[in-house]
Order: sequence, then structure tokens, then C-alpha cells
Amino acid sequence: MFERPRSGEKAVLVHVEVHGSDQVCDVQEFTELAQSAGAEPLAVVSVQRRTPDPRLYIGSGKAEEIKAQIAALEAELVVFDNPLSPSQERNLEALLCCRVLDRTGLILDIFAQRARSHEGKLQVQLAQLRHLSTRLVRGWTHLERQKGGIGLRGPGETQLETDRRLLSRRIDQIVRRLGRVEGQREQGRRARRRNDLPTISLVGYTNAGKSTLFNRMTQAGVYVQDQLFATLDPTLRRIELAPGAAAILADTVGFVSRLPHELVAAFRSTLRETVEADLLLHVIDAQGPQRSAQIAEVEDVLRQIGAAEVPRIEVYNKIDLMPGTAPRIDYQDGTRSMRVWMSAVSGAGLDGLLSVLSDWFRRDLISGYLHLGPSEGRLRARLHAQGTIVHENHGKDGGWELEVQLTRRDYHRLRKHEPGLAGRWRDKPSAVRKAG
Repeated sequence: MFERPRSGEKAVLVHVEVHGSDQVCDVQEFTELAQSAGAEPLAVVSVQRRTPDPRLYIGSGKAEEIKAQIAALEAELVVFDNPLSPSQERNLEALLCCRVLDRTGLILDIFAQRARSHEGKLQVQLAQLRHLSTRLVRGWTHLERQKGGIGLRGPGETQLETDRRLLSRRIDQIVRRLGRVEGQREQGRRARRRNDLPTISLVGYTNAGKSTLFNRMTQAGVYVQDQLFATLDPTLRRIELAPGAAAILADTVGFVSRLPHELVAAFRSTLRETVEADLLLHVIDAQGPQRSAQIAEVEDVLRQIGAAEVPRIEVYNKIDLMPGTAPRIDYQDGTRSMRVWMSAVSGAGLDGLLSVLSDWFRRDLISGYLHLGPSEGRLRARLHAQGTIVHENHGKDGGWELEVQLTRRDYHRLRKHEPGLAGRWRDKPSAVRKAG
């Protein structure tokens, strides 16, 4: 039986490109993933195949070539930029005599290192255990044996069955604990809905600059690093878009090509911040060579989690790395902004983005004039608390002449609590703008 080494970070990377596959294959991204996990890449082996080999994924000749490189470089780890079946992973380890990791295992390891919050750690544990549950049979063949003899007669199940039962029990425990955490998150979402604060969620490919933009907009001091998956735990902050207009901005985990399904399933509660957002800011690395492919990958993950219908604005970031590119806003139909070109590092174009966001949430605003009598100070205080009074003058009767701006929802709610409001409200000319 081959024992897996307990440590080893010197790695040989194997990049297999299968003909006819529509998957994004980026050697540079693969290398950065390995480095983000703490590996020291010693060599990159590129392989082209028509179809994966069912036994080793790669051909036996290429496997022997990799084995020779491992010996020459004294490598301790081989990482494949492809998903391996449990049997392929086991066969490769037996042949290469070192630890073998596939793309899914690599990303799970990175997430395990990055998780800081209680919820994040539970989600990573859940993904890891679900991934491990498919690899018990091939991982240790001795687990399939029952033991007999004096003192060794057990309850009638193999060690493998025992481990499966314990693993299933642990997964159920984590799911229940995540359910309780999700309940707390839902309370926060209900509170934001009661306060009528719209939610803006930052989404995008990993390392596109979401956290840098988040810090630029909120001064939150979120951890920023030029590495993949620097942000794992979501962060929410209140931002002021304009006088009387505020929103909640959420920084979320970045996406990557071929994101493991285990992670998508485990992080579904966290990703609800994206699904239930009022607006998505899709942050794009404008100068990235794989820009189009990365946009497509993000759109695919958004479809997987049910956020395909959430309206979005594309933010083309990192124009500071593109000589001759100035901040600008691209519009569709002359009114609705679709793309904002900016730099989160330098702040160039940030004013344009804030203006776009302010206009976006003003599209369904109602502006009008309202006279309040001297005895209606309570209603005036309520309007001030909502930040909806644009201008006010003292009336001749000791009351107030107000210019008010409300969302359509707040307006109808106010009319419900103040039945006589409708008769005193005068619409501001051309003030009602419907969402386009």
C-alpha cells in the first residue's frame, strides 16, 4: 500500500489540453493557483490528448516522463489542471510515488487556507468532506477489509463502511450548523429590506480587483493581495451614493474557470447575497488577456446560482495598466449605463461609477411638493429620517413647504399611513422616471 507523504510543496504542474473541449485552459492562471496554495512550481508539463486515458488521464509514456522529472527535480507533489477520478488519482500516485492533486483539490486547499469566518470555515469543510466522500474507496484499500480473531471482531461492518457513516454524520452536522448561520444572514437581509436599503453585490473573476474597489468605495480596509482568492468571506458596508441615497455594498468571493461544483453547492448560502442583490457590479480585469473567456465563466456561475436575471453594470477595472485609456462611461440607448471604465487603485473614474449608481437607483423616484402644518412635526421628522427632503421653507402659517423625493414604494407606504397625504401632494413636473 502506498502511503501519502505528509508534506511537500515542490511541485510539478501538469496541464492537459483535451481536443474539442470548450473549457478555458490558461497555464498562467494554473501556475498562479498552485502558488496561491503555497506550492513551489518546479516545472510545467503540457500535454495534448484527443481523449483522457481512463487509467492515468495521460498516456503511460508521458507519465514515465513526469516520473523522471520528479526524480531529477526532487519534487514532492504533482498537480493536474484537470479533474481526476479517484481511480486515476490513485493509479498516478502508485506510478509516480508521490502525492497527486487535481484542480478541484487544489482550489479546495486554497479556500481552506483563506477561510477566516466561522461560516467560511464550515462551508470549506462541507466542500472538502463531500469531495473526500467520493475518494474513500480508492484512497485506502485496507478500509474494505473486516478483521477477525480474538479482540478484533467488530460490529459487522468494514472500516470503509464505518468511515462512510462517520463522514455522513459529520456532513449532516455541518449542514445543520450552516442552516443556523443562514438564518442569521436572513435576519440581516430582512432588516435591510425594512430599511429600504438596496444591495449592490460585487461579482467577477478572481483577482479582478473587487476588494480594491470595495475599499475605494467604503474605506473598509478589506484584505487586498495580488493573488487568486484573496477574498473568501463576504463583507457588507453601507455607502452613500448621493444626499439622501444610500445602499449596501457586498464584496464576495471571486469566480474561476471550472469552479468545483462542491464549492458552488457549499457556498450557496453566501452566494445568496449575489442572488438577492438589487444590482450586480461585474468587475472585469480590462487588461487581462483572457478577458472575454473570464466574462463568460462569471456569467456561467451566475446562471448556476440563479442570479442570471439580476440587473448588472460592467466595471472595466485596471485601466491604469492600459496606456492611453481614460475613464469613461459607455451607454446603451443613450440612457442606461452598461460599462464603466475606471481604476480602483488610482480612483480614476470612481466619481463616474458613483454617479451611475446614484442614477440607477433614482430611476424609480418620485419628486413632489408637500405642505405640512405646524402640528405635523412628527411627519416632517419621519421624512428627514428617511433622507427624502431635498429643500424646505417655512410657511406663513408656521408650517413647512417641502420638496420631497421618495421611492415609489416609500411613497405608497407613506400614503397608507397618512391617508390625507394624496390630496396635498403635488408632483414635480417631469419628476417620475420609470426604470428602463
